[in-house]
Amino acid sequence: MSRMLVTGSSGLIGSEVVAYFCKLGWVVHGVDNNMRADFFGAGGDTRWNQRRLAAQYGGFSHHELDIRDRAGCAQLIESLNPAVVVHTAAQPSHDLAAGRPFDDFDVNAVGTLNLLEAVRRHAPRAVFAHMSTNKVYGDAPNRIALTELATRWDYADPHYRDGIREEFTIDQSKHSLFGASKVAADVMVQAPVPGVRLQRQAGARQHSLLGRRARHSCIHRAALERSRL
Repeated sequence: MSRMLVTGSSGLIGSEVVAYFCKLGWVVHGVDNNMRADFFGAGGDTRWNQRRLAAQYGGFSHHELDIRDRAGCAQLIESLNPAVVVHTAAQPSHDLAAGRPFDDFDVNAVGTLNLLEAVRRHAPRAVFAHMSTNKVYGDAPNRIALTELATRWDYADPHYRDGIREEFTIDQSKHSLFGASKVAADVMVQAPVPGVRLQRQAGARQHSLLGRRARHSCIHRAALERSRL
């Protein structure tokens, strides 16, 4: 039976990934430490979602782990040897990044590096699906001409009909601290590492309005590819 590790499993995207793959019969292990409660107070608490997943899906197991814990990440990856790692854990706020820049970078960039190195050392055949953000482009998208339609604004250039592509520039633009930490994570995931099948999936730099179907499709392709190996 295929085994998957999902970081940020109690969050919005992570919990959807857990539910989707549990329904497909995968054994899913989630990593979360309710850091949103530390970031955003009682309103950000996600324990309710953790409890919901545990109650609803017999194939789900929760692991209380901070991805900044390098040794803990290595030990968990080594013990589970997952076929797929879906990395959704992140510090998601521009405002919080400005006030707590070290926490932002340690979670988004260093946490990603901890997971990548753990996979390289202990699960080199695993597929690594990284969930990023469109904020890695900084303010560069503001230079794209817009056209006013009957009910909304849209990009005037048909090249951007389906949104901004991943080859769009991230240089010569103004970045927030949050965007910079996510850029650092992105380029580490893209860096070639001998013996590791790291996947940078289409659609990984999601907008906040990206539908669950689009998120699942890119991860599902990675999971299917791994299952054929």
